[in-house]
Amino acid sequence: MSSSPVTPMQRILFVKTSSLGDVVHHMPAVTDARRHLPEARLAWVVEEAFAPLARLHPAVDEVIAVSTRRWRSHLFASQTWGEVAAVRAQLRAVNADRVVDTQGLIRSALIARMAPGERHGYDRASIREPAASWFYDVTHTVSRAQHAVVRNRTLTGLSLGYAPDARIDYGLVRPPRNEAAPYAVLLHGTSRAAKEWREVDWIGTGKWLAGQGLAVVLPWGNERERLRCERLAAAIPGSRVLERQPLDATAQVIANAALVVGVDTGLMHLAAAYAVPLIAVFLATDPGLTGPVGTGPITVVGGKGEYPSFERVIEAARGGGS
Repeated sequence: MSSSPVTPMQRILFVKTSSLGDVVHHMPAVTDARRHLPEARLAWVVEEAFAPLARLHPAVDEVIAVSTRRWRSHLFASQTWGEVAAVRAQLRAVNADRVVDTQGLIRSALIARMAPGERHGYDRASIREPAASWFYDVTHTVSRAQHAVVRNRTLTGLSLGYAPDARIDYGLVRPPRNEAAPYAVLLHGTSRAAKEWREVDWIGTGKWLAGQGLAVVLPWGNERERLRCERLAAAIPGSRVLERQPLDATAQVIANAALVVGVDTGLMHLAAAYAVPLIAVFLATDPGLTGPVGTGPITVVGGKGEYPSFERVIEAARGGGS
């Protein structure tokens, strides 16, 4: 099926549900859409845990929160099907002219299918789950060798009838700063053990930062990370464990940091989105495909199969990184 013409007043529905890093990587595509279609109404379907992040983007007119992870765990519960019905009603109320699924998974394609409008997505050669392409009205070829931000922007541009320019703009506005003293944020938590940095390296980095007059802030997302925070805080002078809070509040802390050091995790990409000075520690993944990109100072140390020491991070913080 060929695509229908795009009109300025169209209603656009984006489907990018998770994970945290993927949600951040979709933000430049939303900025592009607003720039090229300033009168369009933009809605975004996203997992409930990441809805606060989607709402931070000033171009988003409506956020529709879904709970697919929880639904799959309680598939036969009446509450689950009641929530699914409520989401379906919200999707119909958007009455989108065009639906763009930049997630490219079967579950996201099924959500796209529930919405009215012309459905766009990757073709079967461009995604990890080729069967998802069956659910789209129009499919597009986008190289899987490109960075995730580029893939999102390219698919969105092809779906909406424009070519993105070279500049990457996440669209986020830095919030007012609440703390006067400069601080650094250490993002130690990540979804896979293979991407974790040793505690001795976090401690070495934290001690050096404290010696430079930066207070160290330690966020956490689960009980295992909270316990690690407590061990790191006990060893790093003047550090503090951040209270667990909604993602938009954590985003504010990251946005106003003097420096962020993080492993391959979604919050690290949020630091790049806010153009905060960032040192990204990679150990088990390819930064060429999912590494941080943005307009701020970014240094990547390590890489897939390479383990960087904390001395490498300190060198980067001193300005000797590349």
